[in-house]
Amino acid sequence: MTKLAEVWLRGPVAGIPPLLQPAAHAILQAGEDVIPLVADLTPALLWARPGGAAAIGFHLLHLPGSLDRLLTYSRGATLTPEQVDHLAAERTAHEDRPELPQLLARFAAGIDAGVAYLRTVPESSLVVPREVGRKRLPSTTLGLIFHAAEHSSRHAGQIVTLSQVVRRSEQAL
Repeated sequence: MTKLAEVWLRGPVAGIPPLLQPAAHAILQAGEDVIPLVADLTPALLWARPGGAAAIGFHLLHLPGSLDRLLTYSRGATLTPEQVDHLAAERTAHEDRPELPQLLARFAAGIDAGVAYLRTVPESSLVVPREVGRKRLPSTTLGLIFHAAEHSSRHAGQIVTLSQVVRRSEQAL
């Protein structure tokens, strides 16, 4: 099986404005890095917390939720009650332990929705001031999109690293 080049090396993502290509590449790469890597995790590995770190399951839940919330703010909108409920569920993920199929479905849908949203963003809106959260902290459309992509990459990296750690820990037993 031939490994594909990273997303950013495959050229433009269809329908994405040029200035948003890096964000689309990062979001898509997060999906490609994570989904095949975690698809076979047992519940014990999914919820293992080596050194007290957040479990892979938490990152799988948090990444699409945070992506959705940040992109909501980038539209100039406030969070819906459903988004607030999802945020609350992230806070109790380690106790609730959603199952892997549910987490993967939400993860994949979140990646797809994030990229679909980028197709709708006019470049003329990128410097429009936006507010973040209840404190209404200042940002811009582009600032929020960039942070959403960067934040997604950060959590994808944590999943990749944690998956290696928990798999090796299991093999050592």
